[in-house]
Amino acid sequence: MDLHEVQAHLNVWLQDAAVTFQKVPGSAVLIRYVRSSYQNDPVRSAIELVLVIFFIRYLMAPSYSTSKQNYVKLTEDEIDELVGEWTPEPLVAPLAAHEQAELDKLPVIVGPTGPKSKLANGKTVTNLASYNFYNFNANEQIKEKAIQTLRTYGVGPCGPPQFYGTQDVHLKTEADIASYLGTEGCIFYAHSFSTISSVIPSFCKRGDIIVADRGVNLSIRRGLELSRSNIKWYNHNDLEDLEQMMRKVAKEQAVKKLTRRFIVTEALFETTGEINNLPKLIELKEKYKFRLILDETWSFGVLGRTGRGLTEAQNVDPTQVDMIVGSLAGPLCAGGGFCAGSKDVVEHQKVTSTAYTFSAAPSAMLAVTASESINLLQSNPEILLQCRENIRLMRAQLDPRSDWVVCTSAPENPVMLLVFKPEVVKARRLSVEDQERLMQECVDEALANGVLITRLKSLPILHHSSILKDGAAHSVAPALKVCVTSALSKKDVEKAGVTIRHAITKVMTRKTNNKLGVPAA
Repeated sequence: MDLHEVQAHLNVWLQDAAVTFQKVPGSAVLIRYVRSSYQNDPVRSAIELVLVIFFIRYLMAPSYSTSKQNYVKLTEDEIDELVGEWTPEPLVAPLAAHEQAELDKLPVIVGPTGPKSKLANGKTVTNLASYNFYNFNANEQIKEKAIQTLRTYGVGPCGPPQFYGTQDVHLKTEADIASYLGTEGCIFYAHSFSTISSVIPSFCKRGDIIVADRGVNLSIRRGLELSRSNIKWYNHNDLEDLEQMMRKVAKEQAVKKLTRRFIVTEALFETTGEINNLPKLIELKEKYKFRLILDETWSFGVLGRTGRGLTEAQNVDPTQVDMIVGSLAGPLCAGGGFCAGSKDVVEHQKVTSTAYTFSAAPSAMLAVTASESINLLQSNPEILLQCRENIRLMRAQLDPRSDWVVCTSAPENPVMLLVFKPEVVKARRLSVEDQERLMQECVDEALANGVLITRLKSLPILHHSSILKDGAAHSVAPALKVCVTSALSKKDVEKAGVTIRHAITKVMTRKTNNKLGVPAA
């Protein structure tokens, strides 16, 4: 067959194929598109043809089963050997040398916690490391009530609230706290730390705006992170900066869809011991239409004439605060936390708060203990006066008389935080690590002389957290933590203060501790 015959057959075949293709529905449209496309852009037509061919090839390609892949089949002994040699990555990083040394030296108290506590080594020390400010641990009236409740109700309800864990004593405690604070209602949580961490995401959702203090504690930061709201930070305890931030938010939201806006802060700051200005906060929240979530974990049972907190101390109507969150695990010597506010605020949490809904209810004994402690504070305000007198005595021994440290806590705060003076830090060029090391040595020296104190640890912030954008990280100055109690006599308080002051002086003037290569200040 010569070339002409082949060409003739090919022409006949192409004509037959064209006639057959034209019988397919829509073929005319496709032919018209190809002709137009080729005239306008032949390169595009070529690319489309390649893609069509690839698509057809992909559809017609055979499928492969992963179960038929070639792999090395191991025996049971080889598998066991590989498993035995495998070392999983640790869940947490190993302790540093100084952390392990600190853990090894951690004192252990034997028996009940009180103003005078016995350690495992047999030594009795003055305990200034406990939040037992009023020595309610040793109160016979509270003890008797707790024992009676334990015999009547047992150890715990073993069930979540609102299902079969709520008992009558829980409702009474909620009513007692609401009456004590002057709010419409109150909800009782089983765990103090989880209270504020759950209250915030119960009301604040994605898209909402929260303006928060940079110096808030870890539990608040957890709640902010869980809320997934837009977090705006203002400088620590700087209400002028807060107003600027609120004004900016209000201006931005004026032309946008209405969103919920919140202020989140502490009444008494855990990391600095300072007191907030609640009347100014109320003024700002009313002016710019924000809601206020106030954490009174460290001020409830401490501030005010009868320990009602910042609202009583600064003469503010508690109903003006949208949510008051507090702890029952500190000076009240009970356990758990609470959120007080309007009835709608309380009822909303009973459905949406994870720490309330998915946790076992507090034991009846803790509920009764909290109620009894509140009754004692109401009927005996002189308990707080005695504690504040001891705070004054301790402060007189430490703050003005020490050449090395200064107290950042408010005068009414029984948790005294002692930080190095700025001139000391500057003169010795002390880094944060150096300050923490010296603070721990002060703790050890005080313990060796019969006084148990502790130090404020650095805030464990997750640096990859989304709430840390816009410079939310706040540096916490290393500090000694001295917890004053009303159970000590004037002589005991002054003696403990002198011991702590001498321990600080000894550590700071000891030549062997001066590892920075500069003379002692």
